[in-house]
Amino acid sequence: MPKMKTHRGSAKRFRVTGTGKIMRSKAYRSHILEKKSQKRKRNFRHETQVATADYKVIARNLGLR
Repeated sequence: MPKMKTHRGSAKRFRVTGTGKIMRSKAYRSHILEKKSQKRKRNFRHETQVATADYKVIARNLGLR
């Protein structure tokens, strides 16, 4: 069997922590920012953990399984 290739689009969007969690950045931060409150925009900066439903597919794309 050949080696599994990393899905390059996924590699740019997700990162794996030292404990094995997959982190993603939040959506809705790219444009139309005037109407969004400062608190809301500030909270977009933080990463969040990938949903359990998506974990298996993303892990495979990143070459973890």
